[in-house]
Amino acid sequence: MKILYIHQYFKTPKQAGGTRSYWICRALIDAGHQVVMVTARDNKTNATEEEVVDGINVYYVNNIYNNRLSIAQRMKSFFQFMIKSYVVARKEVGVDLVYATSTPLSVGITALFLKWFNGKDFVFEVRDLWPDVPISMGAINNKFLQKMVYYLEKTIYDGAAQIVALSIGMREHIISKGIDSKKIRVIPNMSKNKAFYSRDIEPVTYEEFDLEKDKFYAIHFGAMGRVNGLDYIIDSAKLLKDNKDIVFLLVGDGSERERLQNLCVEYDLSNVKFLGPYSMQKVSRLVNLSACSVVSVADLKIFETNSANKYFDTLAAQKPVIVNFKGWIKDEVECARCGAYVNVKKPQELADLLADWSESPQKINDMGLNSRKLAEDKYDKELLTSQVVNIIENV
Repeated sequence: MKILYIHQYFKTPKQAGGTRSYWICRALIDAGHQVVMVTARDNKTNATEEEVVDGINVYYVNNIYNNRLSIAQRMKSFFQFMIKSYVVARKEVGVDLVYATSTPLSVGITALFLKWFNGKDFVFEVRDLWPDVPISMGAINNKFLQKMVYYLEKTIYDGAAQIVALSIGMREHIISKGIDSKKIRVIPNMSKNKAFYSRDIEPVTYEEFDLEKDKFYAIHFGAMGRVNGLDYIIDSAKLLKDNKDIVFLLVGDGSERERLQNLCVEYDLSNVKFLGPYSMQKVSRLVNLSACSVVSVADLKIFETNSANKYFDTLAAQKPVIVNFKGWIKDEVECARCGAYVNVKKPQELADLLADWSESPQKINDMGLNSRKLAEDKYDKELLTSQVVNIIENV
């Protein structure tokens, strides 16, 4: 079959960012299918660029987007990609099925257009619950506009031949919109067990990232936006200011990075290191030298359904994971004994936990082994990508 895949933020392992779509594409190709990806990047020109990336035919439409854009600029970017991606996608001949992945929700409009005007069925993958997330964050306050985007969400769900949700909570939320449960499959994010794994730390790694040996590093890697609630980590770092052994590593970029860095200067914090965005290979090395990983989100109930990439990569890296939100991940972490939950409203809990763990190497080791077991038994990339391939072939 020929699969047309639409993902505004498509990334490869050589780039910074989530690579779920890349691995699904590769699994489809290994299963004998052809994959055409329509995505975006700032080409510095209005032309659409075509490249073959590891067997994936990729169309890059010119569309500026980054985490530092204002809400209005982001909405403009989403709308532009929706139009440009449809213009490119409708010209592709011989397409058997469309696979569209959010966010943003507007990617689903492209899929709807391809169904309505070009007769192409589509599978819709729900990575985040849009529009509920931006509405909860206060990004969409107009009541009429809220009704419009909720109507759009329902229309996309109704139009999809199949829906892939990244967590049980997302599935339940979609069902609450009046969607038949038989139409929805849960396939969470995946552990890249061959890329993230425990190994000896090369001394050059410390030198490369200007880090000291013999420190207890707690890492947060990924986006640094409002949704990540990273003030929680800064507040915990303030409480640990006099503990010279515990250091937070913030790896990534986003709209909040500069503000957070300024806070650290204001509070005179030397126990928080900002390392910027890196490729998957370098992030893997940084996670490997860390003692544990912190998965943080803003204090909103909607985030209890999230399926953060960093959680699964932490499991694969054989590290304990700390979460500051309730929901299915908290329940799993506690049940599998691969980490701990801390209250997002109480940074003292994170500070106390890290102080305890920094003196408990055996506890860290045991929880890490439980993490890796969970990654191998439940979330292995090969296992979950094959499930996506199966859905596509059945549709």
